[in-house]
Amino acid sequence: QVQLVESGGGLVQPGGSLTLSCAASGSVSRISAMGWYRQAPGKQREMVALITSGGSITYAESVKGRFTISRDNAKNTVSLQMNSLKPEDTAVYYCNAKRLTLSQLLVTYWGQGTQVTVSS
Repeated sequence: QVQLVESGGGLVQPGGSLTLSCAASGSVSRISAMGWYRQAPGKQREMVALITSGGSITYAESVKGRFTISRDNAKNTVSLQMNSLKPEDTAVYYCNAKRLTLSQLLVTYWGQGTQVTVSS
C-alpha cells in the first residue's frame, strides 16, 4: 500500500500562486509515476500534470505555461507550482501515484484531496 498526504491548498485571488505538495509513504518502491488530478463541482476528475520516475512530464493543455510539476525521488514527494491562477482552476486537487507490482500490475493510489479556490 502507498499512502499519499497532500498539503498547500487554500484560497487565492485570480492571478495569484499556490504550491501543492504530496508525500508518499509505505510501499514506495516501484512507484513509476506521480502527479495531480483535479475535480471541479459537477465535472469529471481530470489529469493536471504527471511526472515519471525518469522525469518525463505531461501537462493538461489548460495549465501549460502556468503550472510546474516537480518530483524528488529520494524523498518520494511531488509538488505542483501553480501560477497565474484562474477561477476555472477551482477544484479539489488529488495527488496520484502509480506503482508497478512484481506481477507487472499497475496500481493507482490517491490522496485525500485538497481544495483550491480561486476567487476575488
